[in-house]
Amino acid sequence: MSIRPRVLVADDYPDIVKAVCRSLAVECDVVGTVSDGGALLDAVQRLQPDVIVLDLNLPNVHALTACRQITRINPAMKVIIFSAMSEQAVTDASLAAGATAFVSKLGSGEDLLSVITRLCIDRD
Repeated sequence: MSIRPRVLVADDYPDIVKAVCRSLAVECDVVGTVSDGGALLDAVQRLQPDVIVLDLNLPNVHALTACRQITRINPAMKVIIFSAMSEQAVTDASLAAGATAFVSKLGSGEDLLSVITRLCIDRD
């Protein structure tokens, strides 16, 4: 029996958060949601998620700065940048900051779930 991935969702748009949580609830345990970068860093330490779904444009702490901090502290934690900005330079910058994957918000909820499932399948 496999363990469901524990996911933290960080996005400042409540409707996006609701949609993402609804989509992920099928196969993941959403352990928390945050709407700004400062709360993100606190929640990561407190909740210890397996995966963080991170919007690129959060208030207070830039997402790529947060990504660098998270992956430096816990390299096993998977950070997925989730953004409507899908230019190659944005994807490259995200991966260079330590993100495990980049998923466009313009895709479907199944895209995000598929990436999380793929990232967590070999974690044990």
